[in-house]
Amino acid sequence: MYQQRQLAPTLRRALAGFAAILVTGPRQSGKTTFLRHEAGDQVDYISFDDPLERDFATVDPAGFLGRFTDRPVILDEIQYVPALPSHLKMRIDHEPGRCGRWLLTGSQQFGLMRDVSESLAGRIAILELPPFSQAEFVRSDLEDVLWNGAYPIPAMHPERRDIWLRSYVSTYIERDVRQIRNIPDLRVFNQFLNLAAARHSQEFHPADLSRELGITQPTVKSWGGVLEASYIAYFLPPWFRNYGKRVVKTPKFYFYDAALVSLLTRQPDCASALAGPMGGPLLEGWVVTEAVKAFMSLGRKPDLYFWRSHDGLEVDLLIVIDGKLQLVEIKLTATPGAGHVEPMNRFIAAAGDEAHRQGMIVCRTKTERALPNGHMAIPWQSFPDWLLKRLGALKTTNPLVD
Repeated sequence: MYQQRQLAPTLRRALAGFAAILVTGPRQSGKTTFLRHEAGDQVDYISFDDPLERDFATVDPAGFLGRFTDRPVILDEIQYVPALPSHLKMRIDHEPGRCGRWLLTGSQQFGLMRDVSESLAGRIAILELPPFSQAEFVRSDLEDVLWNGAYPIPAMHPERRDIWLRSYVSTYIERDVRQIRNIPDLRVFNQFLNLAAARHSQEFHPADLSRELGITQPTVKSWGGVLEASYIAYFLPPWFRNYGKRVVKTPKFYFYDAALVSLLTRQPDCASALAGPMGGPLLEGWVVTEAVKAFMSLGRKPDLYFWRSHDGLEVDLLIVIDGKLQLVEIKLTATPGAGHVEPMNRFIAAAGDEAHRQGMIVCRTKTERALPNGHMAIPWQSFPDWLLKRLGALKTTNPLVD
């Protein structure tokens, strides 16, 4: 059964305005299913996971593209044929005004984005499709959401969770990591992956990981870039504006998928994961990545930050909405109180008109409730819809274009 994706309206606008569309995202997030469903039956499909097709496109790109005449075509996992975008450019330039002709997918950002940017600038819309958001695949049980994650297969088929996740990690390391970076010792990289998962929702300090793994800090930074390039992890940048205090300028690190964190940190079951020391970080990571997904669904780059001063003042998430900062605190509690809003009070007092006056606590409260100083608390499962409504109220923008 096909699960409707929120990116669909953005894709339809892109199809009407660009000759080529690239949908990127992690492996197994549903990119191919999404494009094949939205493009309809009258479309050709080629996967470069097929070595024969990959060799054909590499050795004779003109002959490969010449096979496709009238119908649109999906070229799946185009990062395997890095020279193809330059040949696509010539095809596109010979058919000016023809939109929605070439539909591409890719699972990596580094080399793929460089090749596309150099060859197809102004001719291609770049969209990102992460795993399911809460708005796309609604679940009301937090343990289920965090334990089974958002990748389509384990989310829709929980009985397959364990074997799917383990196979995914193994395949990711064997394929994507080796393609992005020449890593001679995959065993050490696997250890890095486990240690990084233990730091989910924390500041990313390469020096700490360097000492534990016995590798250099540049290597740690490079490997963090590998996780980011393959959509395994997201780095939340700090808000640099100094409101009278020295601020932390190190990004925070999040895995996109809570189930991968539970697997890599060896959580025994869903109840233990939520009740143990990883419970708060898992919820925080879920809220942050839901915010990322909301921006992606609109074809926009996430305008998200966090803020922490050296004296301990912290706001978990800052979202730029209507040109101002929306403050979001993320708590595992079901009973938020006055103490939880104090960091937001102090930040708003310092930021003045740059921040929205009403902050929000996302937590396990059953219903929306008012908090002191005009703030509010909302149930965790309501946050994605709330944010989408706020972002949707903004002026419609074009998809990401390069």
